[in-house]
Amino acid sequence: MTHVVSQNIDENLSYLNEALGVEKSFDVIRLDVVYANRKMALYLIDGFAKDDILHYLMTVLLQLTEEDLQPDPLEKLVKTYIPYVEVSTTDNLEELVNSVLAGPTALVVDGLSKAILIDARTYPVRGPQEPDMERVVRGARDGYVETIVFNTALTRRRVRDRTLRMEYMSIGRRSKTDVVVCYIEDIADGRFVDDVKYALSSIDTDGLPMAEKTIDEYLTGHFWNPYPIMRYTERPDTAAAHLYDGHVIVFVDGSPSALITPSTFWHHLQHAEEYRNKPLVGAYMRIVRFLAVWGSIFLLPLWYFFAENPNYLPGNMSYIGADDLGNIPLIFQFMIIEVGLDMLRMAAIHTPSSLGTALGLVAALMIGGVAVEVGLFSNEVVLYLSIAAIGTFATPSYELSLANRLMRIFLLLATAAFGLSGFIIGSTLHLLFLVKMRSLGVPYMWPFIPFQYRAFRDVIIRSPIPLKNRRPSILHPKDPDR
Repeated sequence: MTHVVSQNIDENLSYLNEALGVEKSFDVIRLDVVYANRKMALYLIDGFAKDDILHYLMTVLLQLTEEDLQPDPLEKLVKTYIPYVEVSTTDNLEELVNSVLAGPTALVVDGLSKAILIDARTYPVRGPQEPDMERVVRGARDGYVETIVFNTALTRRRVRDRTLRMEYMSIGRRSKTDVVVCYIEDIADGRFVDDVKYALSSIDTDGLPMAEKTIDEYLTGHFWNPYPIMRYTERPDTAAAHLYDGHVIVFVDGSPSALITPSTFWHHLQHAEEYRNKPLVGAYMRIVRFLAVWGSIFLLPLWYFFAENPNYLPGNMSYIGADDLGNIPLIFQFMIIEVGLDMLRMAAIHTPSSLGTALGLVAALMIGGVAVEVGLFSNEVVLYLSIAAIGTFATPSYELSLANRLMRIFLLLATAAFGLSGFIIGSTLHLLFLVKMRSLGVPYMWPFIPFQYRAFRDVIIRSPIPLKNRRPSILHPKDPDR
């Protein structure tokens, strides 16, 4: 049942008091006032309203007389006597309640069949600092924050295209979370845009407690797939670059991360630092990063196989095997260190930064060194697992690094169980798993599979920007030329 605004202010106040819990929540404020001999009431959330703006509005309203509001009081108030940019009206009390809880101030006036919404809100917010996960040596230092309006403004600052669209949606029956779908209308494929908006509108839940991560799980549907289907970014320049390619960006209020759709495996291996250097330097950095990432997956299983089967090694490479295997089997050494690294990572997250150095010393000297000396681990196991860990930390995408770690453990177990056949079959299954994945219909391994030479060349080697005069064809951009 839809509750409409009544001309009798007492009926409106009775409904709003109950719906907003005025006397139950200390931060829900109802202010009864009389202006121009009319009973009025202001509803607002303490901490969301700009006090100086509301004080100025009340000063203006205080000077009104009955004649000032004639002949149409609503039109006079909205168009003449409420000097603010974002002013709207509504005749739906349910919409009014949702708006007040989102931050705007509601003005209910006796004798009017519509209420006035004044969007003079502000949110507690931190400054747009450089994201910890996507730092660069040179380049912009601003990053997204937890307030969606700030994030859309940071994006529009870099994309001043007249067809840049920011479409608003509200998701969550109870949370009413603000979500914005951002794209360049003259570039982005309409099918991608429609797919994203349809998927968002189909979300049926009471709230989005984890913000963009909850959206991700609803959009992708790959619940048990460890690999990220969407790319996260906290950098406005990175989001702008993807908008120019034809991607669709999703912002969720309360999160400093934007979702980039669709995305491929290779998008998660790109970093802004590559484009902040000369093309040759950037290409070198990208190749090193690729080697580190692939090494973090395949190096340990391959070394384990040679360590257990030294007869497969040529004579001049016999040093690869372990001289001292330790007191426990190699596979258990690997599993213990893998779990230990995750424990250390979780401990570092929960440790104050002032104690981080002490935690590192404990892990490196007291645990690692002593474990090798007593024979729990062999030196080679520590060496190769350290190399794999460096490759994991060199992965730009945190989500991809965690997925690759799980795949490394899978390959280790397969190699331990079935030897060379296990390594080959496990690697093949891993590749087939990635090839089968899709992101909004886009093959996850494109342009490697299906192969496209020019696009794959740009993936492997950081091409000079003047030579990148075509947008990715897999996105079906309306304007393919840059």
